[in-house]
Amino acid sequence: MVEAFERFLALDVANGDAAEDTVYTYQRRLIQYIDWCDEQSINPALATQEDVKLFRRYLVQSKHQKSATVALTLSVVRRFYEAALSKGLVKENPAAQIKPPKEKLDPAERVTYLQEEELKQLLAVIPHDGSRKSLRDRALLGIMALQGPRTVELHRANFGDLVRSGSNWGLRVEGKGSIRTIPLRPDLSKVLWQYLQARESAGEKLIKDSPLFVTASHRFEGQRLSRRGIRWIVDEYLVAAKLKTTENATEGRRLSAHSLRHTAGTLGLRKGADLRQVQDLLGHKDPKTTALYAHVNDRHAFNPALGIDVEV
Repeated sequence: MVEAFERFLALDVANGDAAEDTVYTYQRRLIQYIDWCDEQSINPALATQEDVKLFRRYLVQSKHQKSATVALTLSVVRRFYEAALSKGLVKENPAAQIKPPKEKLDPAERVTYLQEEELKQLLAVIPHDGSRKSLRDRALLGIMALQGPRTVELHRANFGDLVRSGSNWGLRVEGKGSIRTIPLRPDLSKVLWQYLQARESAGEKLIKDSPLFVTASHRFEGQRLSRRGIRWIVDEYLVAAKLKTTENATEGRRLSAHSLRHTAGTLGLRKGADLRQVQDLLGHKDPKTTALYAHVNDRHAFNPALGIDVEV
């Protein structure tokens, strides 16, 4: 069954061109299910619909997973049985009709972002000493907060993905099964090129497949910056700028690397860009996703209660 699933990953996910991290995510979710079956003395080949429901309850109650995470895991389990069914290894798909619990969160609450002054505060804590690390971090955080690429897109980006159009530069990124070119502000492209030139001055030969962002630690210097590494760098500066909140913070806002993507979308709309422009910039397939940023902007500015002429 696992072999059938591995074949499915290789041939069917993303039409046979699944990203390495996508394959890893699918494999990790499946291992979680198989390990749970083992702990419950359940043979996955003989699992019933009730067994999968028990697994769903385990994800919610024991692992405290959110609805979206549970949905992804159940989708992987469903695909696991579909692959086995296609090879005649099982008689039915016990996960076929199992749905994740409904999300009880206001969708707009997922949009955590920095106000413009907070963004200035964040960027101000990055040193301007001309070192490779400071140049990298200024380019990295600047691109994330102003142009809104996903963490995985910057992780995958190579030197050869820089695209020139006249005097302007763009960055070709790949994520969520699509490729788009992000236009870079002149100040961002300047800092990025300073960073790349600093790497060349240190003896590195940049070729088309060279990672755009690399680690700066002595132990792993020159290796492609991982997604976890990018998140760690962002968190480090959020803490330094006193912007990183905890889960129990009274304001209930938890900033992360993904918050910088939300910052680009929210501030972009606030500064006059239309929904279509922001949708193209962020690479959203569904305009409803982009509309969440407009909802966040409008919720307080256009609160219907503001027009009621009474005092409390």
